[in-house]
Amino acid sequence: MQAITTHNLTKKYGKKTVVNHINLSVKKGIIFGFLGRNGAGKSTFINMMTGLAKPTSGSFEILGHQESARKDIQRKMGVLPDYSSFYENDTALDHLTYFSKILQLSLSKEELRQTLIKVGLEDAANVKIKNFSFGMKKKLGIAQAIMNQPEILFLDEPTSGVDANSVLTIHALIKEIASTGTTIFLTSHNLDEVEKLCDEVAIMNKGVIQTKGNMDQLRAQYQQNIAIYIKHSILSENQQIDLKKELSFLAESSNITSTYSELFVKDEKVIPEINRILVNNLIDVYRIEVDQPSLEEIFLHLGEDRESA
Repeated sequence: MQAITTHNLTKKYGKKTVVNHINLSVKKGIIFGFLGRNGAGKSTFINMMTGLAKPTSGSFEILGHQESARKDIQRKMGVLPDYSSFYENDTALDHLTYFSKILQLSLSKEELRQTLIKVGLEDAANVKIKNFSFGMKKKLGIAQAIMNQPEILFLDEPTSGVDANSVLTIHALIKEIASTGTTIFLTSHNLDEVEKLCDEVAIMNKGVIQTKGNMDQLRAQYQQNIAIYIKHSILSENQQIDLKKELSFLAESSNITSTYSELFVKDEKVIPEINRILVNNLIDVYRIEVDQPSLEEIFLHLGEDRESA
């Protein structure tokens, strides 16, 4: 079973099409990154998933339930919006108690305390929210989202505006939640964060899914050369010329110097052959580094392609 499946999902506001015939599937049990520039349509897409907006046309299922079975979906879903609102004079424990009643969850005070412990707020259970830092409020929002032990969790900018220590705590928490089999649907403007956390990523642009896959698949679509840096023993000028000639069959381009070489290749699978050529030429290899395109480079490149289309 897929966690999410959409069928020609479309949302229009007046004559403007914001989400345009999207067919997307998200596997159960993974951390799925959902990216897009402002205005790409990702917020509208998430609003449809979480029940805040209805499709103009098309359909979707979440955890096997049709969109019409919203109550069944809500029981299995947790949501952290970008901006959570709180009653500032409540304590963290008061807040969870209040929302557990709204969600009709039969949770004891001890169970709610355990939820606060999970997110690192065990010492703040009886502290008023008005005294919380922004990072603490994010953690409380996550605590609220996981109270019902959801099978799917939507996290919208979970570390936006959060200090470095809290970012690490939240990242560890996301991984821990995912390890239990919970599907996590994550949006973030921090592309490094998405690259580190997510098993698969989809990039949305102008209402459509422009690309989707794991990092290896996205890099293959990126179609840019991979840079390989090799630190080696000292080469004479003649050795540099000979090496450049031998490597020309493997590298799109190269820069060979006396102490290091920089090669640009289509596929890192050629590295063993490059190493064999160096060894056959009695060149000592001290270090080989591969510079893969980052998610940010892929994101920007795809955006440029879309703009020029």
